[in-house]
Amino acid sequence: MLPNTEERTIPRPLDAADFHRPRYHFLPAANWMNDPNGVIYWQGAYHLFFQYNPAGAWHGNIHWGHAISADLARWRELPTAIAPSPNSPDQGGIFSGCMVDDAGTPTAFYTGVNDDYTVQTQCLARGSEDLRNWRKYPGNPVISEVPPALGQTRDFRDPFVWRGESCWYMALASHIVGVGGAVLLYRSQNLIDWHYAHPLYVGEKARNGRNFECPNFFPLGDKWVLILSAQLDHSPAQTLYFVGRLEDERFFPEREAVYDAGCSYASLCGTDAQGRALLYSWLREERSQAAQREVGWTGVQAVPRLLSLDGQNRLVSQPVAALKSLRGAHSHYSAEDVADGNVSARGLWLDIEASFDTQAAASCGLAVAVSPDGCEKASIIYDSSTQTLQVHRQYREGRDELDSAPQGIPHRLDAGEALQLRILLDGSVIEVIANGRARISSRYYMDDAANDGLRVLATEALLGLDIWEMSSIW
Repeated sequence: MLPNTEERTIPRPLDAADFHRPRYHFLPAANWMNDPNGVIYWQGAYHLFFQYNPAGAWHGNIHWGHAISADLARWRELPTAIAPSPNSPDQGGIFSGCMVDDAGTPTAFYTGVNDDYTVQTQCLARGSEDLRNWRKYPGNPVISEVPPALGQTRDFRDPFVWRGESCWYMALASHIVGVGGAVLLYRSQNLIDWHYAHPLYVGEKARNGRNFECPNFFPLGDKWVLILSAQLDHSPAQTLYFVGRLEDERFFPEREAVYDAGCSYASLCGTDAQGRALLYSWLREERSQAAQREVGWTGVQAVPRLLSLDGQNRLVSQPVAALKSLRGAHSHYSAEDVADGNVSARGLWLDIEASFDTQAAASCGLAVAVSPDGCEKASIIYDSSTQTLQVHRQYREGRDELDSAPQGIPHRLDAGEALQLRILLDGSVIEVIANGRARISSRYYMDDAANDGLRVLATEALLGLDIWEMSSIW
């Protein structure tokens, strides 16, 4: 077990040969990381806690790791924050949760689990003024039983807490047997004594999945937004969002969509220094567990994104503005500059902005991480006929251990609207955002650092292309 009182930062191993490892996305120095937890702006700094295994690059022995940032772009890893306690409700792991400011006291909520994860209860810990030391509530768990009406006893986790007008509220992820995923609503006056109210929202199994995880519920503009992760029976788990109204403590969606169609999962919303909604997300690996153990690290945090609603109540997200401070050498191209599709700028650590006239070609986009012979590449494509944004990953024969399934999400452009792409390429990470509204996060493991080419697909549709080299945050 790592000490949680040591006042030092974690040294970062330098491995220039590992070109899959991101340079401007946050990940710990080594080992396993998954869900973001307890995100909070506290005493002039942003704090990110996260699911972390200090023992190695596999899921298990879950603690809360800790990182801090002054600007949301450059992160510093701190010693582990909260560890499991033997013979306690969290002896099997400190699972996901959130953090609130209780009249000046940082208060973390998390799901404590037993050794085989079959018992899941909700626990509380109070933090020191600097968030480095944590004292667990001696009466944990504060919520111990799944409501009997759900018909199950296991999926009951990921507390999300907020202050209402007259009490505190907690949303918990769960499911109702035979029905589908459910978000449960609890009330409290003191953050200790919680009382079950009713489901805040219940999904449909066929459409929304069997079980929900990591619910977020918050006001945005004059609407309420529910973001959650859904476990589906016949496709990879996805992050969904719903926009609607809150009436009598029940949520009524008016818009529903996939938030991200790729490897993004377990998103968690906090606020920035101005109180705006800020979303963090875990980017899963898409290579074998053996490969993850071999390199000694697994899991990446997406660049935090600011959220808003447009005039049609569509969820809009953009990378935090501070990311632009990492931009270095810049190249600009017009369609005439890349008539053959080839771009002279190269790299595996880039920030790219591109715009296209989708009326000029049946499909358009960019290919990144292109090998010199063109056999390996990741292509970001907009298909005008189906109005979908897609990522296609092409590997050489024999690399079957890598996930190369196509990824796609509906993206209908408004009348006269150009396609605007923001692509964050960072080693094996590819984040794609189209017009702020459609998102695909992907992982691509090129087999050589020389596979760093870029190519424009359908140059006749290109309106403009800007590429920045990105500096490392380490």
